Amino acid sequence: EEKHHEEKHHEEKHHEEEKEHHRASSAIESKKEPKAVERSCVETSYLCVFEAISPYMWSYMGIALALGVSVIGAAWGIFLTGSSIVGGGIKAPRISSKNLVSIIFCEAVAIYGVIMAIIMANKIEGSLQFSISSSLESWQAQTMVAGWCMFCVGLSVGFSNLFCGICVGVSGSGCALADAQRPEMFVKMLIVEIFGSALGLFGVIVGII
Repeated sequence: EEKHHEEKHHEEKHHEEEKEHHRASSAIESKKEPKAVERSCVETSYLCVFEAISPYMWSYMGIALALGVSVIGAAWGIFLTGSSIVGGGIKAPRISSKNLVSIIFCEAVAIYGVIMAIIMANKIEGSLQFSISSSLESWQAQTMVAGWCMFCVGLSVGFSNLFCGICVGVSGSGCALADAQRPEMFVKMLIVEIFGSALGLFGVIVGII
């Protein structure tokens, strides 16, 4: 019996030594294994590039688009209508005064852009320092969303006014040439211009809302 107890005690001691040796070897291997390097957000998604841009820059880009693209549309419409008025006025000088309404409609497109740029600029409230961390606070998330919203407002207002100016310019050009041939066509073409100039208002209304 004593031999049996000694053998049993020896086996238990041997098992404990093996467990300790296994623990020590696993600890050494874990130290040798390099830690997984965390990849930056830019490497995993392009959205992080847009998030890294300051929301205030998005806002001012929206203001620049709303004003600049609207002015491009107004200028495009004015030179289309103006050239037709000058050309048609050689044969029928009476159209020069009446068809200035088309120029006013085109100029209104640029005024829409100026009004929206002023409204958008007054909505911006600056902060001393805006930095993005891993955990965003509520005001930081709201500021980022507001910046993207202002950028989209600038796009919608600018491009709606751009195509509105082109529409009014082309229809105003046709109105001037038609008025030179047949005076009774002026009122009918003027209605077409009014509906064309209303296109820019849609973008302005959506931008304000």
